[in-house]
Amino acid sequence: MTQTAFLELLRGRWRDPARLLCVGLDPEPERLPRSVRALPLAEGVWVFCREVIEACAPYVCAFKPQIAHFAALGLESVLERLVAHVKLHHPDIAVILDAKRGDIGSTARHYAREAFERYGADAVTVNPYLGGDSLEPFFAYPGKGVFVLCRTSNPGSAELQALELAGGERLFERVARLAAGPWNTNGQAGLVVGATWPQEVARVRSFAPGVPLLVPGIGAQGGDLAATVRAGWWRPEFPGLILNSSRAILYASEGEDWQQASAAAAQSLVAEVRALLADLG
Repeated sequence: MTQTAFLELLRGRWRDPARLLCVGLDPEPERLPRSVRALPLAEGVWVFCREVIEACAPYVCAFKPQIAHFAALGLESVLERLVAHVKLHHPDIAVILDAKRGDIGSTARHYAREAFERYGADAVTVNPYLGGDSLEPFFAYPGKGVFVLCRTSNPGSAELQALELAGGERLFERVARLAAGPWNTNGQAGLVVGATWPQEVARVRSFAPGVPLLVPGIGAQGGDLAATVRAGWWRPEFPGLILNSSRAILYASEGEDWQQASAAAAQSLVAEVRALLADLG
C-alpha cells in the first residue's frame, strides 16, 4: 500500500491553519497517573500514550514519540504498537520519530531503516554535524520527512550552533541553508528550531522559506508562542510550523482526569494560535 508523503499529511491537517500542534510522547513512569502506574509497566505506558493520542488527535498535526523514553525502559515494542495505532486509527496524522540520529555509512543506513521500516515513522529527527553524506540514507526514503537539528532550544546550544563562520554566517544559518537546498534531495526536509530563540526562528525562516520548522520549547520550556508564530509563519495554505509541546500536554493533570486535561491543554493551545492568526490578518 502506498503511504502518503509526509508533507502531504501536514498539508491535510493544515487545512485548519491553526492546527500547528505536535504532541511529544515522552512517557516518564513516575509521572503517570496512579491508576496507570498500577498496571505492568509496558501496559501502563501503552494505555497512557494511547489515551493521550485519542484525547489530542482532533487538535494536532503530528505526534512525536521520543525514542529514548521508550528504549531506556526496554519498551521499543510499545513504541511500535503506538505508531501502528496512529496509522490505523488516525492515518491523516504524521508521526515524527524524535531520534536525533547521526552517523556515517552503513550505520546511518541502519538508523534510517530503524526509523522508517521498523517503526514506520513518517519523519525522523537527525543530527547534521557529520555532514551531508551522513543524512543521505534518510533522504533516500521517498516521501519521508527528515528534520535536521538547526538551532535547538537548550541553553548550551549557542556554544556550537551560534559560532560565526567566515563571511559572518553563523553555523545554524549554514545548516538551514544546506538543509533547505542541496541536502534536500527528496523534497521532504525540515528544520528543528527552538521556540526559546524566536529571533533566530525568523532568521532560519529567511534562509529556508517554505520548509517546515519543528519548534520544541512551547509549554514547559517557556518558549514564546506569539513571537514564534510571527517569526516562523509562512502562508495560510502552508503555515510551515509544527509547534511541539510534550510535558505541558502529557502531564496537564496529576489526577484521574488526565485524558480530559490533556485534551483541554491541546485545545487551549490551538485556540491561542487561532487568536494570534486573527491578529496577523
